Amino acid sequence: MIHEKVDGNGVAELVVDNPPVNAYNVADIGTLVGHLRAYAGDDRVRAVVLRGEGRGFCGGGDVKEVQRAPGFEGILGQTRGSLDLSLAVAECPVPVIGAVHGYCIGLGVLVAGVCDILLAAPDTPFVLAEADNGATSGIVQAIGLMPEKRLRAAMFTCEPVDSAELHRFGSVLRLVPAAELPAAALAVAATIAAKRTNVIRGLKAAMAGTLGRDIRTAYRQELSYTFELNISGEARDARGDFVDGRRTGYLGTS
Repeated sequence: MIHEKVDGNGVAELVVDNPPVNAYNVADIGTLVGHLRAYAGDDRVRAVVLRGEGRGFCGGGDVKEVQRAPGFEGILGQTRGSLDLSLAVAECPVPVIGAVHGYCIGLGVLVAGVCDILLAAPDTPFVLAEADNGATSGIVQAIGLMPEKRLRAAMFTCEPVDSAELHRFGSVLRLVPAAELPAAALAVAATIAAKRTNVIRGLKAAMAGTLGRDIRTAYRQELSYTFELNISGEARDARGDFVDGRRTGYLGTS
């Protein structure tokens, strides 16, 4: 479930509350995309906070939903949704502040990688688990978090990158205890929202032109290899290992 609230400062708060691990299913993704796209025509909204309720920010895409779907419907829905959500965050006309706690896995890292600003709780692992799930995508989004060589290591090994390391890179603005994280993110958003709306919207558009990545083109290229692995059956087998409990250590279990 996605909760949305717009406060009196012009800050929209989007909260993902999908127990037990905040894995994003296709419906969740569509709801988030709808809200983020709608802000283009909503002058009330001057900044956005995106966070998760419960144990962590995001446990990745809903692999179980992908496995249950017939044929290739699941992987197509999840990959199309991942692209749509990445673009919706990157193209949102106002800054999006991600507040990350607990863990940030797979699709969560992609979303974090395209947020304008990140705050994170100490000791939060960011895990690019694509290789363990038969996927080859997320590179263009994750390059917003770490240098190339570190990204290569993170993707090849699926080993976590700690929030403190991302803070040293400058990708995480501030490390904040988990209990204080929502308020801290809202405070950053309120600082931005207090500025002239048209200036901030113009500045984000200018940054997209100068600093932006061609997410659509690069992500589609990355997905071509994911689709090959799905056609061959290897990706489904890899996801099966995850669903059957052979790869769950990202969430602190064996």
